[in-house]
Amino acid sequence: MRQAKALFRILLILSSLLVLTAQAEGIDANKFADKNEAQTLLKRIQSAAQRLNYSGIFVYQQANQMRASRITHILEGKNEVEKLEVLDGKPREYIRHNEDVICYMPDSKTMLVDKRVTQDVFPAILASIPPDLTDYYNVKIGETGRVAGYDCQAVLLEPKDDMRYGYKLWAEKNTGLLLRAQTLNSKKEIIEQITFTQVGIGNIDRSRVKASFTNTNGWNVQRTTMAPTNLNEWTVTGMPPGFKKVRELKRIAIDPPPPNSNTAPVRREVSQIVFSDGLAAISVFVEPTTQSRTEGFMQQGALNVIGKRQGDYWLTIVGEVPFAAIKQVSNSIDLKNK
Repeated sequence: MRQAKALFRILLILSSLLVLTAQAEGIDANKFADKNEAQTLLKRIQSAAQRLNYSGIFVYQQANQMRASRITHILEGKNEVEKLEVLDGKPREYIRHNEDVICYMPDSKTMLVDKRVTQDVFPAILASIPPDLTDYYNVKIGETGRVAGYDCQAVLLEPKDDMRYGYKLWAEKNTGLLLRAQTLNSKKEIIEQITFTQVGIGNIDRSRVKASFTNTNGWNVQRTTMAPTNLNEWTVTGMPPGFKKVRELKRIAIDPPPPNSNTAPVRREVSQIVFSDGLAAISVFVEPTTQSRTEGFMQQGALNVIGKRQGDYWLTIVGEVPFAAIKQVSNSIDLKNK
């Protein structure tokens, strides 16, 4: 009898272990499926912003500030044509053909002809999805909801360290177009949000991406010169893990004159090193200290900025990351052979 009871207990324990193992395997399988679904959705978000035709008004909100813009995007063959209109404050209009951008500033009758530096204009905020993204973010599917009248699926990107923010992205279920992007701090509070309030997807008339200013005779045309460069003499040893150098360039920046001013635009040479982890970007701007400036820092929504002198140069460090990360980067910049 005792042997039978002992055998029964052993069988009961083994059975319990098998159940627990099956449950654990089920949980792991669900987590794996959830992760794969989330990563697939990120790829759809990335592709949709570049491949779809759409037009709508989106609102950028940080703290108590709100700004509205209208964006219209059309794909013609392999070419992207985009019109971005700033609806609040001073009128500005940007027309982009692939990498070429023209900014119309009617208040000063100025046209700035430039090149696109980063590919992060909403809703195309995912320029690339690096294979090691999940080393720095927990990526998982969130809840469903409605944005601008469309059914959406949310995807969450939770940072694994305190050197970056978290994100919650809402994608339209049928097309994958990003309709809302929220930036979250360590307390999961929304510190910045961009959301469509009205949007149409597909069947966008080509005329809607044409410039509104057809008569620009007499306007001041400023062309920025931009070229790839090698800035290896500058080292940044404190870049947060996962941020990789994606671009080095040198450009002539043009500061337009104030409205109704007879002063000429100020031209200055600026070098820029861009780092990114696939979601956030950190830029280091380098220029000679030819102007009188005050060192300090500034925060605007998710953006943190530090300006400082370093020898004969002025450095501006700008990043969509917490202040601790920007400070770490700022303190780790060095110039070789100085």
